[in-house]
Amino acid sequence: MDTTRRALLATVGGSATLGLAGCLGNVGGSDSGGSNGSGRSGDCDITEEPKVQELTPPTKGPDDAPVTVKVWKDYVCPHCATFTLDVLPKIESNYIESGDVKYEHHDLPLPMSEWSWTVPNAARGVQDSMDDETFFEFSHEMFANQGKYSLDFIQNKAEEVGADGCGIRGDAINETYRPALEADKQRALDRGAEGTPAVYVNGTLVQPTWEEVKAAIEAEL
Repeated sequence: MDTTRRALLATVGGSATLGLAGCLGNVGGSDSGGSNGSGRSGDCDITEEPKVQELTPPTKGPDDAPVTVKVWKDYVCPHCATFTLDVLPKIESNYIESGDVKYEHHDLPLPMSEWSWTVPNAARGVQDSMDDETFFEFSHEMFANQGKYSLDFIQNKAEEVGADGCGIRGDAINETYRPALEADKQRALDRGAEGTPAVYVNGTLVQPTWEEVKAAIEAEL
């Protein structure tokens, strides 16, 4: 285990603070993903399904918006929760609703916790079985409740947004979307991302604060 990885695991919740207010780890490293499958099906009949190799990113805003904001996140990273709960609503009210910004959610699971893979598999299951709007509703609930992750919690929140709770629990356990998540993670690595949240405004990496994101958007408009 290298120094960065050791320091990462020593922090509360498996996160480390960057100058850019983010979480970092052995970003390019791999782990075995979740360990939630064995004996944890609850009241659901969990069956193995084919893995999903690719899935388009969930988006908000028009496809022809002049500015595209792409954000790579880890569901265990507290700074990603801060971005989702505090910064994203400002982007939405100031730029997405006016049609100036298209926002894309991307996943960059770090080797921090089993939930770094389990939760995005569930979230992508919500996207795939419902729509992008429902995905963002579910994703918001996950980031707002980072300390409460469990398979029962994931199932209950999936049902609250109208998805098939058992189906989403199965996606979490089976890591149905693992190949798609791996591909999304690789796209972040190809861009040089070193932590989460990794925020790109029209392809330029910016600090994940409202002030910096707003300035970058305004510069492109």
